[in-house]
Amino acid sequence: MQGVLTGFAVIAVVIGVGWLIGRRGYLGENGREVLTKLAFHVASPALLFTTLARADLSVIFSSRLLVTAMSTAAAAGAFVVVGAVRGWGVGRTTIGALCSSYVNSGNLGIPIAVYVLGDASLVAPVLLFQQIMVTPVALTVLDLSGPGEKGSVWLRLVTPLRNPIAVGSLAGVAVSASGLGVPGPVMDPLTLIGNMSVPAVLLAFGISLCGSTLPGRGADRHPVLLSVALKAVGQPAVAWALAAGVFGLHGAPLLDVVVTSALPAAQNLFTYASRYRVGETLARESILLSTILSVPALVVIATTLG
Repeated sequence: MQGVLTGFAVIAVVIGVGWLIGRRGYLGENGREVLTKLAFHVASPALLFTTLARADLSVIFSSRLLVTAMSTAAAAGAFVVVGAVRGWGVGRTTIGALCSSYVNSGNLGIPIAVYVLGDASLVAPVLLFQQIMVTPVALTVLDLSGPGEKGSVWLRLVTPLRNPIAVGSLAGVAVSASGLGVPGPVMDPLTLIGNMSVPAVLLAFGISLCGSTLPGRGADRHPVLLSVALKAVGQPAVAWALAAGVFGLHGAPLLDVVVTSALPAAQNLFTYASRYRVGETLARESILLSTILSVPALVVIATTLG
């Protein structure tokens, strides 16, 4: 209970500071765009590289990761099906699918893993899966579905290698898999730069809230409500059914996978939407609503399964 409230309180304060910055105009008209570009092109790749370079890749081979992967695919797939039927477009549907299934495993997942689950490493499989598999695939789709010349088949195949987020993630995995240590003079500056990522993302998100209408009432109402329902209810329910009914998990392992699946949509999804200029309102409102709804959801889960 304390961990849930602590994690959300930290995020709320930083977003509130971002809203105040936007309200006062301290960073000018382009403040949000600058923070978004800083996070996407510089800070986030550095954070992902330093995090994954130190990670134990053996954690990916577990039943917990299978539950995470399958529940993520179920939630994202449900949104994709509806988006295809309703004609929401590839880019918009991709952002909505991410908001339906991509959990805040970093700046919120870690403190909740510490305070609720008692072990920060329990969120590592989710973090690795999202950064190694989900992010490169989703950003490649956004790259290829956006406007502009797509180039040759070869250029399309190497699209993930031209994306800074994907490059940071894959480079970190390569270093971890090789077993080679990164020298301090290299790792320390990257760590310092990576530490800007979460604050920059949260501040940019807070700035975006200035002058925005109440969530779930605009033109993106239906995709927003669908993504929030899938994130707050659908994904945790699927994770619980798979963990308990298929993989036979119970006790602490069951609590771990259900709690991590019930985390809200990650704030960095708004960075992706802003970077590709697609589904920005959908991302902002989905993240906000799923974050609000995840508080009672996590309290109920922790109380029931804990």
